[in-house]
Amino acid sequence: MSLDRADVAKIAHLARLAVDGDEADAVARDLSRILDLVAQMSVVNTGGVPPMAHPLDMPQRLRPDVVTEPDRRDDLQATAPATEAGLYLVPRVIE
Repeated sequence: MSLDRADVAKIAHLARLAVDGDEADAVARDLSRILDLVAQMSVVNTGGVPPMAHPLDMPQRLRPDVVTEPDRRDDLQATAPATEAGLYLVPRVIE
């Protein structure tokens, strides 16, 4: 697929990018190459390939779910200007 300066201008506008006239040709050439690569990859038959999240078939190691720090909420809230029922009270910002 070949892109021209007008296509690059539209894409740049949608992406809110500033692309000046000098680099528009280079951007068009690079984007055209990327789209050609995507077209080549879409031709490959992947019907028998199962989808996967990671190329290695390994379970993720998880740490034990245990409490590692003491509950210091009361100590930390002691310096707050206003708290109620364990929550920080702040001034209303939306009417």
